[in-house]
Formats: sequence, structure tokens, C-alpha cells
Amino acid sequence: MGGLGGRAGARAHDDGRDESRNERADRNWDELMQELRVMQTGAQILSGFLLAVAFQPRFPDLDEVQVGLYVALVGLAAVCSLLALAPVALHRTHFAQGRKPELVVIAGRIVAADLLAIGLLTIGVTTLIVDVALGRVAALVATCLCVVGVVLLWILVPRRVGRDGRPTD
Repeated sequence: MGGLGGRAGARAHDDGRDESRNERADRNWDELMQELRVMQTGAQILSGFLLAVAFQPRFPDLDEVQVGLYVALVGLAAVCSLLALAPVALHRTHFAQGRKPELVVIAGRIVAADLLAIGLLTIGVTTLIVDVALGRVAALVATCLCVVGVVLLWILVPRRVGRDGRPTD
């Protein structure tokens, strides 16, 4: 794969990979789609749980705060699903137009937004479950622990990895 055939100026980045801008975009797109598959599965499991809650015998016993949180979480689960499917719609709309590098950037932003939404959904579902099972104080403790876990594992650890400037893969 040299720089022949009009590709000499199309090198994507000097990270040791011999790929054109379009090859890099294809690889990055595939990686984004794999991330979305994993995220979508998690969001679907949480969504399925939430949808089943309304049909449980104890649902009428939920207090106003719990019902409000439940409704907000159902809405957030819908947002997670919409965000996970948005890159597919984007790709279908602009398929074979030579815009993959641009689509990768946009899809990357959508994936980041979906990750944030799934983090909030996970925290919220944990809060609801613990609130119903153990009470409000335990739910607040569980919420704080879950927030710490999300911030630590999804923000701080990824920022620390590769902070010295070396490639992380």
C-alpha cells in the first residue's frame, strides 16, 4: 500500500499504519459500529427491564418520586435507542457518497452522547431499583457509588490511558 495512485497526499495520520484517509475512515467506522453494538445491547437490557416494571404487581405502590424517575428513565431509554440507531440512518442517507471521514466524526459524537445517556440510564435504573428495594437513603448511597463508578471507569481511566502521548492500541 504505498503512496501511489493519487493516495500520497491522502495519508490519514502518521501513527505507523499504512492506510489512506478512506481506509482509516472505514476502519474507524467499523470500530464505532462495534462500540454501538455493545452499547445498544446494554441499553436494550435496561429498556426491557424498565418496560416490564409497569406491569409488575408492585407498580401501583411506587411513590410519586419513583414513578417520576421511572417515566424519566423510560424516556432516557428511548433516547439511548435513538442515539444508537442514528449513525445507521446517517450512513444509509449518505452511503456511497465518499463522505465516510465526515460521517465517522459525526457518528463519533453521537456515540459519545449515547455513552453519556447510557451512563445516566444506568445510574437512574440503579437508583430506582435500590429505592424500591431498600429505601431512599440506600438509593442515594447507591446513586453516589454508581456516579463515582461511571466517572472513574468511563472518564478518568480512559483519560489516564495514553496520557503520555503514546498510542493506546
